Amino acid sequence: MQENRRKFHLLYLLLFIGLFFSNELNAQQKTGLLRVSKVVDGDTFWLINARGEEEKIRLIGVDSPEARNTGRVKKEYFGAESSAFAKRMLDGKRVRLEYDAQRKDRYQRTLAYVYLEDGTFFNALLVREGYATVATFPPNVKYEKLFIRLQREARSKRKGLWK
Repeated sequence: MQENRRKFHLLYLLLFIGLFFSNELNAQQKTGLLRVSKVVDGDTFWLINARGEEEKIRLIGVDSPEARNTGRVKKEYFGAESSAFAKRMLDGKRVRLEYDAQRKDRYQRTLAYVYLEDGTFFNALLVREGYATVATFPPNVKYEKLFIRLQREARSKRKGLWK
């Protein structure tokens, strides 16, 4: 009886550990290459996901200036340039997504780090070239230190919106 109870507790513990790590791995997994269907602005775009459905993506850790007036949100300095850069880099291209702790934001957009087909880390590229600023929201902070370092460099070199 005692031996069966130990086996049950061990099995339960292993199942719990397996579920915990499964969720962690799913949250931080990378996708295959997916085609970008429309670029909204510097930090938001649509793609065709693995199920063949359109999905709205919001880049994690960065915030690009607004490119146009919409409702209460007003066009910001360097917004048009940031949006044009994102369109040039993403529109019609294939990208790979990497997820962090949270998969969706409060607007139900998929939150992701984005890699171009050649492996370029797009979120970091935006910050490094001055097309976006750092905007991290816990628990999605995997690359926060990298983004802060790249923003300091862009600012000191007076790149993009830091001109």
